[in-house]
Amino acid sequence: MCTTCGCGHSGPHMHEHVDADGNVTLTVHDHDHDHDHGHTHDHEHAHAHPHDHSHGHDHPAHSHDADMSAGRAISIEEDILARNDAVAAKNRALFAKLGALALNLVSSPGSGKTELLCATLKALSDVPTMVIEGDQETDNDADRIRATGTRALQINTGKGCHLDAAMIERALDALPPAEHSIVFIENVGNLVCPAEFDLGEAHKVAVLSVTEGDDKPLKYPDMFRASDLVIINKIDLLPYVRFDAERAAANVLRVNPRAKVLQLSATTGEGLEKWLAWVKAQLVLASL
Repeated sequence: MCTTCGCGHSGPHMHEHVDADGNVTLTVHDHDHDHDHGHTHDHEHAHAHPHDHSHGHDHPAHSHDADMSAGRAISIEEDILARNDAVAAKNRALFAKLGALALNLVSSPGSGKTELLCATLKALSDVPTMVIEGDQETDNDADRIRATGTRALQINTGKGCHLDAAMIERALDALPPAEHSIVFIENVGNLVCPAEFDLGEAHKVAVLSVTEGDDKPLKYPDMFRASDLVIINKIDLLPYVRFDAERAAANVLRVNPRAKVLQLSATTGEGLEKWLAWVKAQLVLASL
């Protein structure tokens, strides 16, 4: 069951916990539904809606209820996304007021988003930064981020498969960003649902590791179509895996000709300078 998509359409309830060190964790609780749906996707939770649409909001019906009409399903989905987009606009206005850059990092589980963030934060030690971490459970990734000396807030989505704008709004209230800072949002590992939900970010950044298939952009086109930058990560492993980086890049451009594609290794640092240059350039634009 997904508590933040169509089958949790009244919105999640969030509990805030502050530990002895002042670290904040927001946990999503479903207070309307506690039932399972017999549908699956190829990601972290048992939930499928056959998205065949990009962020333009021309949405087909979900199959959440066999007795629900297609028109009713579309109406519910459009209402969810309209309410989400209204909050995302508020988040975006806050970032603009602060001259802050917000980046939404998306990928399947295990792509190396957190390792990339840790390497990035260490390299950007002269820039004010903060991280909003999204996972179904645990504070593990937020703890890794805090170990770099960066402020971080953990959102645990429970059965939810993605972050939404209301969660980010709550996070920004609990951990306000500084002026001219970079707010990194690490979304829940999932190549489907996060494509649909605007958080108020300037850019979605998709991370694809060489341990995945080079056809992923073709299999999950909505996510790569929604991303302005695609990072092919873990290139230090290329000699040991059957992954064609050039084919992967071509597949990205096939579904999204406007995307920029970078290759790097967050572990060794190879290619990291191009990513850092891109981030700094986007911060300059956000600060204007």
